[in-house]
Amino acid sequence: MPEKKQFQTETKQLLNLMINSIYTHKEIFLRELISNASDAIDKMKFESLKDPEILENDTVFKIFIDADEKNKKIIIEDNGIGMSYDDVVENLGTIAKSGTKAFMEQLKNEKSDQETLEMIGQFGVGFYSAFMVADKVTVETKKWNEDNGVKWESDGSGEYEIEYIEKKNRGTKITLHLRKDLEDEDNFAKKEKLEELVRKYSNYIRYPIKMEVTETDEDGKEQKEIKTINSMESLWRKNKDDIAEEEYSEFYKETYHDWTDPFDVIHFKAEGSTVEFTSLLFIPARAPFDYYTKEYKRGLSLYSKNVFIMDKYEELIPSYFSFVKGLVDSPDFTLNISREILQHSKNIKVMKKNIEKKIHQALKSKINNDREKYQEFWNEFGRGMKAGLYENVDKKDKVMDLLLFETSNSEKPITLDEYIENMKKDQEAYIYYAVGESRDSIDNLPQMEAVKEKGFDVLYLTDHIDEFLIQMLHDYKGKQFKSISSSDLKLKDTEEKKKEEEENKDLLGKIKELLSGKVKEVRLTDKLKKSPVCIVSAHEGMSINMEKVLKELDQMPFNAEKILELNPDHQVFKKVKNIYDENPESDLLKDYADILYNQALLMEGMKIENPSDFVEKINKLMS
Repeated sequence: MPEKKQFQTETKQLLNLMINSIYTHKEIFLRELISNASDAIDKMKFESLKDPEILENDTVFKIFIDADEKNKKIIIEDNGIGMSYDDVVENLGTIAKSGTKAFMEQLKNEKSDQETLEMIGQFGVGFYSAFMVADKVTVETKKWNEDNGVKWESDGSGEYEIEYIEKKNRGTKITLHLRKDLEDEDNFAKKEKLEELVRKYSNYIRYPIKMEVTETDEDGKEQKEIKTINSMESLWRKNKDDIAEEEYSEFYKETYHDWTDPFDVIHFKAEGSTVEFTSLLFIPARAPFDYYTKEYKRGLSLYSKNVFIMDKYEELIPSYFSFVKGLVDSPDFTLNISREILQHSKNIKVMKKNIEKKIHQALKSKINNDREKYQEFWNEFGRGMKAGLYENVDKKDKVMDLLLFETSNSEKPITLDEYIENMKKDQEAYIYYAVGESRDSIDNLPQMEAVKEKGFDVLYLTDHIDEFLIQMLHDYKGKQFKSISSSDLKLKDTEEKKKEEEENKDLLGKIKELLSGKVKEVRLTDKLKKSPVCIVSAHEGMSINMEKVLKELDQMPFNAEKILELNPDHQVFKKVKNIYDENPESDLLKDYADILYNQALLMEGMKIENPSDFVEKINKLMS
């Protein structure tokens, strides 16, 4: 006769939470039960190492799954170590592990979070997830060194029945009598559904998971056969010296639904006193169609001893490496732990540091050894790297040496290290840059004239994010970034410039007066050679290019403060000076001031305020 026993108090509370509070996250029950079966086989395998004879005729370890859709039943069976009567009472009737109360508090506090359930394995209570889908669970088990089997049965209401039974083979058989109120999409009694869940969560369990399936032959006749439904061998746990490049590519394409081979593969194992993990990472060759959209989600898949935990875990991948795909397998994030705990885990920080270092090393190696291929990669993902770096400027030293820039002195993009290596001796401590929509538009900027004449190299910033990023980065290896349109850029002898400014002080003041409200200052420049005028932004203010970008985004409530700079060596300036000397209040002087101001705006690619008035004044001067 079965003996009735009461569950431990905390077990009752846990079962109540499982059934009522977190009932929506049901599918992981199969993963938990398969993992338990795998653990039981591990234990039996260990025992057999001491004495192989104890396996008798049952030497092939396996897990068997069956389903009865008509009667809504699922069976999970293994030929592992099995349990004795006392084992069953201890393992299924009580929760002996410490931390159960804390576990249940976490469940109560986070029952709406999808990751809440993923704490289950941490406290050894995975078996109880069966009650999320079953209103009755029957366990039949026999320990390898016992004569009798044991049957355990409960509806999860607060008590269970246990008795000795006759059982021929060692191992454990669990029968789930499914709840009648399961939704149609959660019809776990369908073999197709179970096979799908096995491939999702338990595909790399090291033992074969068997299922009887019905196949149709060429004559249309149905035949039943037992087949293995999991892959068993995980690629990442193999020695990488034994893995062909084609195997990596095949795994990548199949797993991440890409038709091209990866740009690079990073496969490594970390073993230390604090944490152990294996990582298999892929750098794609092409950006996914949604990479530059809000819908794209970065992150790695997490496994613990081949068991899938979660997908798209962001904390291991910084946003500037968001293109990286792959997985991490570690016994040191205990199976199915909550996202919040992972974020604050010391182990996670160690893993992240190692992973980031490996990615950086791989990309740096490509820069040094296969620049053409790295250039192709940069064309795909460079903008994303810069955007990620902008969000994590404090990490700039980890990424800046990977950036590529087009420059005035180089036909192909170069790194910042290469820029510094090729700097002119009289360039001082500056890395010069210019901002524009394209290389051609930057080449046509009047400010480029004097810089080019001196032979200084200039970074071409053509992405909208570039100037924002450069200003946030500030410097690289002690060299400050300096815009060629900066108001404090000095290319001429200071004393000589001061003398010219003093000689033309009244004229410059008059032009500033005529352009009141449009410019903050009017002054002479040493940036120009062929052009008569340029416009720059005030040193402490927003740049003209930023104003342009933000206006395009409808996020610019005010204008950048502008400084008009005149070339004292140009014939136009000499003409203006003559007009001023003859009559400081001349209307012609006002026309010249307006024309020069609008000409400077046009050269910067900005809209002029009144095109018809601008044209009229030019026509007046021409006629």
